Parts: sequence; C-alpha cells; structure tokens
Amino acid sequence: MIEDRTADGGTTARDGALARLALRFTAWAERWFPDAFVFVAIAVVVVALAALANGASVPAVTKSFGDGFWTLIPFTMQMAFVTIGGYVVATSAPVQRLIDWLAERPRSARGAIGMIALATMISSLLSWGLSLIFGGLLARACARRTELRMDYRAAGAAAYLGLGATWAMGLSSSAAQLQANPASLPPSLLPITGVIPFSETIFLWQSMLIAGVLIVISTVIAIASAPRGDGAVTAQDMGLDPAREGDGLPPPGQPGEWLEHAPLLTILIGLLAAGWLVQEFVRQDWMVAISNLNTYNFLFLMAGLVLHWRPKRFLIALGRAVPATAGILIQYPFYAAIAAMLTGAKNGAGVGVADQIAHAFVALNTAGSFPLTMGAYSAILGFFIPSGGGKWLLEAPYVMQAANELHVHLGWAVQIYNAAEALPNLINPFWMLPLLGILGLKARDIVGFSFLQLIVHLPVVLGLLWALSFTLPYHPPVLP
Repeated sequence: MIEDRTADGGTTARDGALARLALRFTAWAERWFPDAFVFVAIAVVVVALAALANGASVPAVTKSFGDGFWTLIPFTMQMAFVTIGGYVVATSAPVQRLIDWLAERPRSARGAIGMIALATMISSLLSWGLSLIFGGLLARACARRTELRMDYRAAGAAAYLGLGATWAMGLSSSAAQLQANPASLPPSLLPITGVIPFSETIFLWQSMLIAGVLIVISTVIAIASAPRGDGAVTAQDMGLDPAREGDGLPPPGQPGEWLEHAPLLTILIGLLAAGWLVQEFVRQDWMVAISNLNTYNFLFLMAGLVLHWRPKRFLIALGRAVPATAGILIQYPFYAAIAAMLTGAKNGAGVGVADQIAHAFVALNTAGSFPLTMGAYSAILGFFIPSGGGKWLLEAPYVMQAANELHVHLGWAVQIYNAAEALPNLINPFWMLPLLGILGLKARDIVGFSFLQLIVHLPVVLGLLWALSFTLPYHPPVLP
C-alpha cells in the first residue's frame, strides 16, 4: 500500500533484510560513485603508472596510449549499433503488439513477474539492447492490468534479469563477438588469444547449460521474492502511469514528406537486405554468419526498418536510441589505449605490465583453480568497469596469456569472463539507466530484488565454471 512506501521511494522493513541491505548499498553507490567514465580515466592513469614502474620509458608509454586509442573504432561502432538495433526492434509496432499479447496471459501478479523474467532473459540471448527495452515495455504493459496488483519494483527487477543474468552467454556477448572477429581485435591481442569462433564459446554445451540453469533459478527467485496482496506496491501506488506512450507521428504536411510516411522505400531496401542475408547464410555455416558483428547488426537494423514500416517511424526510433550509445562511443577508445599500454609499453627486458600480471596469475593458480580466480576477479572488476567488451580488452591480455600457460581451454576462459562479468550488473546502476527511464523508477527501487539474485547467482556461477572447466581440453591460439 502507498503508506508503506518510504519518503524517498525505497523499500520498507517488511521487504526483508536482504532488500534493506541492498537499498543501503545502492543509496551509498548513488551518492559516492562517479560516472563510469571516471573509472575508465582512473584505469588509464593506473596502467600508465604501472608501465612506468615496470621500467617502460615515458615515450614508450605515451606512444602506446596514442597508437592504441583508435584501434577499436570498428568495434566501438559495432557495439553502438547493438544498442541501436535492439532499441528499434523492441519499439516497433509488431513487437508492441506481441508485448500487449504477452501481458494479457498471466493470471496472477507473480505469474506476470515470472513471465517478464523469462521473456527478458530469453530475449537477452538474442541481443542485450533488445532485452532492456523489451523487458521494460513488457513490465509497463503488465502494470496496466490493475486487477493483478503486481509489485512494480519486483517487475522492474525481473525486466533487468537479461542484463544481470544471461546476456553475456548470448549472441551479443561483447567478448565472444570480439574474439570471433579478427578484424575487430586489437593487433596486440590477436597473437595471445587467436580467433575463437562461437562454437568454442557461447555454443559450447557447457555454456548453454549455465545459461539454462541461470534462467530457471532467476525465474524461480523472481517469482518467490515478489510481494503479494497488500504488500505489493503497484505503479499506481507509486504515482506512476504505465499507460502506453503514443508514437507521436504527425501526418505528412508537405508533398516532400510523402516518402517519409510511405512504405515504398522500406519494402525496396528490405528486399535488398533479405537477398544479401540469404546469400550470407547459404554460403557458410549459420554459426559463422551470425558471429560476424556486421552481419548481426545489419540483421537487427534491417529488421527494425521493416518492422517500423514507415521511414519516419524508423527515424524517430533511431533518434531515441542514439543517446544510449554515448558511454560506448567515448569509453571504448580509452579501453583500446589501456590494452595497448598493457601489452605494448615494455621495459628494457621486453616485459610489459600484461606479462607481469599474467605471471602472477600463473604463479598463484593451477588449471583447476584458474576458473574460480578469474571468475571472482572479473566479477569484482566488473562493478567498477561496467562494460563487457571494454573490460575484456583490459583483462584479456593477461588472463588469456595465463590461460595459455596453464593450458585452460581458451574459449572457456572467454565464457568464464562472460558469466562472471554479468554478475555485478545485478547491483550496478550503470546498465539499469535505459530500463529505469522506461519504467520511471530509480535504481534503489529494484536493487533490493536484484541483490537477492546476486546472492544466489554468485556461488552457482562460480561453481559451474569451475566444475565444467574439467570437461574441456586446451588448444593453442588459432591465428587467421
């Protein structure tokens, strides 16, 4: 009920000790944590100082920084288009109708929350950009059914599970996509990792098993932890209106605007796109085709154009999607520079910072303990650097070198990173922002529920990563 809300929109005592603890943590993070770019800037300075302390010269460090800065421009744009493609597909009229149909299916509030969690995690295996928007719109659609009395906070947390649980095990995994595309890899990283196809990362049966376990566990927790009856806080209780937003498409006012509102160009471009896609998937294995980031993004972008039908609607969706790419566009060049300094700024003995860290990983680990150590390290670092692809460029030079020396399956090392890197997303407000904007919520409203997910996910994920590593043999890097 409305009287059970706190003054700042947080949770109350009856939401449980874990939710209260998560609320305090998130309030602290929102007050003291700077923008993610600040962490990137700090990482640049720390790595530069580490390279100097390792014996590299000032000219060598500065040259590595500048030379590496623009090496990831193709990958940067590709990641930006993952966001854009997912957004334009999720906001199209046919997908909106699917969302409305799904929202009518549940017969109870907890059933609705379970459906939101399941739909969000499944869609995240296709695209994390699609998952965030799709999940938010589905939660809003369910909230319009006032007879369910669905807890809006729990629904918001369920809509976030794609980013918090499964996205990195799917097709839009930044690390897996990067490793499958040699043209996108920094030149300094390619000799260490080689090219790793999807068949050796996200399509390993071990990887799909982890994704399946996380989907089941996350859905069960989402259902079990959702408040019911008078304990539920609905969108209406919070003073929020989940009504559908209009697309705001005015009729053509001038003759020159006719083509913007007519589907003729959409049909012609769609036919051209379909012809090219058919050729791509016929001439090679589908797994190879979809692992090409350009093909992947082309598919989503053209699907968004066709689904919006009218060019004007498509352009409006693009305009709304582009602001969400700002963090990617500015942060990824700095990540590329960090990777270059880690590997390229060497001392007089030809040893770089990445070599030193890799040697430390090898000294402290065996092939058996490496999955646990790397998983825990990636999860902790992920809270401070909330970028799957960018953080991989920071970690990959030394963790993959260590994997080679310890003879750990290189594709599984990528999946160790993927599964562990997603864990801090459950409590990190950075990736919540697009979803929270759709729902009208604050991070503190949903993190109590997602923190509970983290408590369960952490031992399950690390345990599975360790146990399944023994089922995979080591192969040396494969160069293109």
